[in-house]
Amino acid sequence: MHLFHLLPFALLLSTIQLSAQSKSDSIPKYVKVPAGFVMVLRQGDNVFKEIENMATKEQIPSANFTGMGFVSAKFGFFNFKTKEYDPKNFKDVELASMQGSIAWQNGKPSLHCHGVVTGKDFKAYGGHLLEATVGTGSVEIMITVHDKQFQRLMEEPPGANVLNIKE
Repeated sequence: MHLFHLLPFALLLSTIQLSAQSKSDSIPKYVKVPAGFVMVLRQGDNVFKEIENMATKEQIPSANFTGMGFVSAKFGFFNFKTKEYDPKNFKDVELASMQGSIAWQNGKPSLHCHGVVTGKDFKAYGGHLLEATVGTGSVEIMITVHDKQFQRLMEEPPGANVLNIKE
């Protein structure tokens, strides 16, 4: 088949992709509710980046959040000897539970998040979430806003960032 014959198909595919992209760009990612915000993220969204962007834009002093949906995730187990996370990736899993907090550190939102994911075999894995990208489907997040601004500070011991609740 000649390239000329494939041109109409390529143009149609481009139009469909642009149409889908413009529809998803026009859908809001979060809405304000009495307790804080409800966020719905879609395929390809970076969960942490979206929460951080919303916290900055809405000037959230501090918050807790919960979520569920479909993701590719990176977990980390904190190694107290090296003071770094030992990472493990999980692709295309169900986020059965996610919980975390939003505080501030060095003028930027600082997230601390844990979660549990499951695969098709129904085995569960969990721990400290380092990264999460929405997979096929969506992720729903409830962000409960607090009236005080909290900072996250490095503490020794344990040699990790800790939520500071001093006023």
